[in-house]
Amino acid sequence: MKISAKLLVLLMTLSAAFIAQAAEEKKPEAPAAAEYKYKTPKLNRAQFDALLAKPDQLLIIDVRRPDELATIGGFPVFLSIQSKEVENSLAFIPKDRSIVTVSNHAGRAGASADLLASKGFKVVGAVGAQNYEEEGGKLTKIVKPEPKKAEEKK
Repeated sequence: MKISAKLLVLLMTLSAAFIAQAAEEKKPEAPAAAEYKYKTPKLNRAQFDALLAKPDQLLIIDVRRPDELATIGGFPVFLSIQSKEVENSLAFIPKDRSIVTVSNHAGRAGASADLLASKGFKVVGAVGAQNYEEEGGKLTKIVKPEPKKAEEKK
């Protein structure tokens, strides 16, 4: 009887190990980062920091949604135009500055930058805010103000 109990424990241990190994092999791989396919150069942290050193010559256009800006963070000074509204907002974008567009991983930024360049704007690059942060850059978090209490509204 002792041999059977030991054999049973051994079989259970081997079964558990086999199941764990099979589960490990079936884990889906992390999706590969989307390939950057735009004409506008994708900037790394060092390139973008060099442009940030001359703020009087630079215009940062962040094309992300407000909820992305609030949760992920962004840069201290920027013009916020969602990517789907860039073409309708051309009249409000100054043409006398170098433009860098921003999105999370530079996909929407690249598309918006190519659109702006085709309309005669001086676009120097696109940057991904999350890529910038992964490379050691610091993003600014926008803190949502607390709603005013009834007695403060008076």
